[in-house]
Amino acid sequence: MPTPYPSVDAGSFHFSHETAAGDILLCGFSQFGLAGLTAADYLVDHLGLEQTGHVAADDLPAITPFENGTPRHHTRLFSRQDLDVTVLVGELFVPVSAAEPFTSALADWLDASDVAEVAVMAGVPMPHGPDDHQTYYVATEDYQATRLADSDVPPMGNGFLDGVNAALLERGIDSPFRAAVFTTPVHAQAPDAEAAVRLVETASEVYGLDVDTGPLEAFAAEVADHYEQLSERLEEAPEAERPDDRMFM
Repeated sequence: MPTPYPSVDAGSFHFSHETAAGDILLCGFSQFGLAGLTAADYLVDHLGLEQTGHVAADDLPAITPFENGTPRHHTRLFSRQDLDVTVLVGELFVPVSAAEPFTSALADWLDASDVAEVAVMAGVPMPHGPDDHQTYYVATEDYQATRLADSDVPPMGNGFLDGVNAALLERGIDSPFRAAVFTTPVHAQAPDAEAAVRLVETASEVYGLDVDTGPLEAFAAEVADHYEQLSERLEEAPEAERPDDRMFM
C-alpha cells in the first residue's frame, strides 16, 4: 500500500513525513549561536508537538544525537493535529556546499506537502549594542504582505546571506511558497538563550502561538552541554563551508 503522505528522495537528502504537514514550516538549524535551533526545540517542547517526520542525509558527516541512551534522527519534523505549523529541528550542520541540494530536496517536499510558506529562525554574529537586541526580518514580498503588514518586526537594512537561508529565500522569490528569515544578533556562547527568546517571541507574535518564553532560560541551561558540543562541531568546520550571513542594520 503506498504511503498516504509524501516522502521525497532528492539526491543526498531524503524527507519523510507520517502525517499531513501544516501550511507553515518553521525551521531552526545548527547555525550561529544555535539560537534558531534552541528556539525551534523550545517551540516543540512548549507546544507539545510530536515527531511526525525526519530528514536523512547520505553524503554529509552524520551525527546521531541520543538522550538517555536512545538515539534519534538529527533533523526532525514535529506537528500537532490542531496546529497549522510544522517545526523543523535541524541538529545537523549543513555546509555551504550542501545548501543547494538540501534546499532543493526541502523545496520538493514543500511542494509535495502543499506547504504554503517557510520561515527560518536564525542568529547572526555581528557587532551590536544593547539597543540592537531585537529580531529583524528578510522576507519575500508576498510573505511581508501576508504576515508582516501589521507586525512590529523591523526589516534588516542591507547585506547578504548564503547557505541554506540564502537558498530558501532565493527560491521563495520565484516560487509560490512564501519565505522569510527572522534573524537576531548573537553572542559567542552557545546556546545564546537571550537571542533564542527574541526569536521565539517573534514567531509567537507572527503566528499567534501564544508561547510563554519565561522557562526558556532554564530550558537552554538543560540542553547547554549538548548544544555546546554541536557548537564545537560547527567551529571545526572549514571556514569556507560556514555561511557568512553578513547583514547590516
